[in-house]
Parts: sequence; C-alpha cells; structure tokens
Amino acid sequence: MNETIKSSRLEGMTLVVETSSGVETYDSQFLVAALLVFIARGSGTIEPEESAKMLELIESQFHLQGSASLELLMRAMREMAEKPGLEELLVELGQTLSDGDKEDIAVMALKVVAADGSRQDTEMKSFYQVVKAVGISPEVLHHAFDRYFAETMPGG
Repeated sequence: MNETIKSSRLEGMTLVVETSSGVETYDSQFLVAALLVFIARGSGTIEPEESAKMLELIESQFHLQGSASLELLMRAMREMAEKPGLEELLVELGQTLSDGDKEDIAVMALKVVAADGSRQDTEMKSFYQVVKAVGISPEVLHHAFDRYFAETMPGG
C-alpha cells in the first residue's frame, strides 16, 4: 500500500515524516540502509551476496546484532516501496552528514556494488546518483576509493 507523504521536517539528525497513517522518524542508520538498498537494486535485483554484504556492513558500522541489522534493512526496503518520495526526503538528511560519515557511506556502497563479483554499470550509476544527491565532494569520494582499495586489495 502506498502512503501519501503529507509533510516532512528535519529535527537535528532525524527526518520526521507525516503520512496518512501517522508520523515516522528516520535517522542516519536508516539512511545508510536505504542508500545501500537503492544501490544494490540498481541492477534490478538484490543478489544474495549483496544482501549478506549489506547486513555485514550495517552490523559492523553501527555495532548492531544480526537481527537488528536485518530488521533495519527490511524496514528500509518496505518504507521505500510504500512511500513514494521518501528517497528525495532522505537526501535532505544525507546532506546534513559530516564528510567522515559521507566517506563511510561511499566505502560501504562500493563494497555492496562489488559484493556479487561483478560491477554492474547500473549499480555504479546508482552509486554516483547517491554521491551527487547527498553532496559527497570529489575529495571525500577520492578518499573513499582509496580506503575501499586499501581494505579490499590482497595484502591491504
């Protein structure tokens, strides 16, 4: 069921959205999960390896239990499907993040793109849409690529 978004506002680092069924809040953890899902879906489907990588990254980044990581990802998928326009509102929240947080998101996103062993052009297009939308500067993006290669290359 699609819900109509009536209003939204940022309260610090939280996005507050009012819909026909009530008020929902979204934090930076939800934002990260939603961005990773958006990128993984860039190829049309989320591969099992991508799901596993997203779970691992969220668990590690936010120090969550596996079940909490899974619930966060499932909520992101459900909310984005049910609320057309939520992605655009989440971009506003993403723009409030620090450069360090944006770099972390970019590194995690690159790991999700590579998770299934093939770099899909559509996933990279989604990656660059996220980079542009949340305002990741070229310098931060460069650092993210450096970190990604340092963490994923043999002997790194």
